[in-house]
Amino acid sequence: MITDALDFRYLLLANYKKLKLTENELVVILMIDQLISENNPLITADLLSLKMTLDPKEIDSILASLLKKHYIEYVSTSRGTATTLEPLKEILFNEFQLTMAQQDLKEKAKTRTIFDDNIYTTFEKILSRNLSPVEVDKITSWLEYGHSESEIIDALKEAVGRNKKTLKEVDRILLSWEVKQDRESEGVSPITKDWDKNLEQTIEISKSKEDKSGNDK
Repeated sequence: MITDALDFRYLLLANYKKLKLTENELVVILMIDQLISENNPLITADLLSLKMTLDPKEIDSILASLLKKHYIEYVSTSRGTATTLEPLKEILFNEFQLTMAQQDLKEKAKTRTIFDDNIYTTFEKILSRNLSPVEVDKITSWLEYGHSESEIIDALKEAVGRNKKTLKEVDRILLSWEVKQDRESEGVSPITKDWDKNLEQTIEISKSKEDKSGNDK
């Protein structure tokens, strides 16, 4: 269902040509929407003709066309049959989302054109292909998280060295480096672990000798 935040009539007027609606079909839809808002559940050609200058037969033909195009629908309710514009509203909402996504891609493409020598260009040069919108978002998320460009590029080069030219592998490498840094900052490393293990073994051996010496006495 189209959200209340979006103006159905605005979206309809902006997209009716793309939906291949005639002006007469457009006016009929707008009148249907108005009548529904006035609590008229079932919208017929006769009812519409009372509000419009179009001939009832022409209105009836338009309703049949809109029904065939799946722009209007008749549904059963507790009060009987009702006319709904929800199919058309759903189409318009999806069209709105697609338009917004396309604008977002254009903005990102514009940004990448301005910054010709940035991390995204470096990725494309190393991978020998264009980045997808999803991959651009992933790289952006690494930067927003706090990884430096040089760190990300180094992770990419290591991934390529492993013959795994995917951003998923780059993500794994960045995560492994982060974990390693966290451990080292907390004073934990493979070396300190071995040292602690040897120290524990030395203490146990010492205790064992002391217990044995005490028993001998």
